[in-house]
Amino acid sequence: MTTTQDRDSPRLTGRGPVLRAVPENATAGQITGLRAETQIAALGVQDWPPYGSVDWLRLSVQDPRTYAATLEAAELHRRAEAERIRLDDLMDNAPPAWWAEITDEARAETCRRVRAAKSMESAAEIRARQARAGNRPPHKLTATRGWPPIAIPGRPGEYLTYQEISE
Repeated sequence: MTTTQDRDSPRLTGRGPVLRAVPENATAGQITGLRAETQIAALGVQDWPPYGSVDWLRLSVQDPRTYAATLEAAELHRRAEAERIRLDDLMDNAPPAWWAEITDEARAETCRRVRAAKSMESAAEIRARQARAGNRPPHKLTATRGWPPIAIPGRPGEYLTYQEISE
């Protein structure tokens, strides 16, 4: 059984408890994973280069980090293969569940992007808003009591003044 933690963990920690007994309902894969972690812990190494890297190739054959990297690579391959087999079995026996699982991340990302796009103005909407702002119809000037006369635009020397209307 591959747990989410197993799939998300890029490296084995090598700091797990020493394997003295196997849990009663553990699968073969879980036992293999526990054994790999126990062997790495027994080597006493905390860090090692990735398997197959130039740094790994430069290690001495007797260096325990060589074995730790090999164990890590084997365990990560086992987990990836177990996940592939699980997904293949799901595809064969429950295609809708398989489709939902393999597209969950893409669906979530698509929803996030659609929500973000809906909250943004399109370029056409921005241009239309800017055009409306520059072409407002003129408003009617109204003089107010106590304020100075208003110069009328386009008519030099003419002013609008407040006049009281009495009946």
